[in-house]
Amino acid sequence: MTRDDRTPAGLVGASPETSSFTITFDGRELPALRGQSVAAALWAAGILAWRSTRVGGRPRGAFCGIGQCHDCLATVNGRSNLRACLVTVRPGDAVTTQEGHGHAGLGS
Repeated sequence: MTRDDRTPAGLVGASPETSSFTITFDGRELPALRGQSVAAALWAAGILAWRSTRVGGRPRGAFCGIGQCHDCLATVNGRSNLRACLVTVRPGDAVTTQEGHGHAGLGS
């Protein structure tokens, strides 16, 4: 392995020219790379928050980046409460801002 291969993109064999595809975030198309987490794709697009807290509606995004804190919960393809730092992004994924506990319409 060369020094150039030790970058995050190099470790997954990704390059923008050959591994890019699109996802959507709240209906907006964003570029993503094979091997990126949902959180990494959102960060790369300049999006730092994709969830609001249950109490107070404060914005949240990735905090720990290793799946321990649950601040990065997102709704991906209609499934809520997924840790965006642990979910690998796939072509065509639809990520939406998660409001509160992510179970809208299920009651309190």
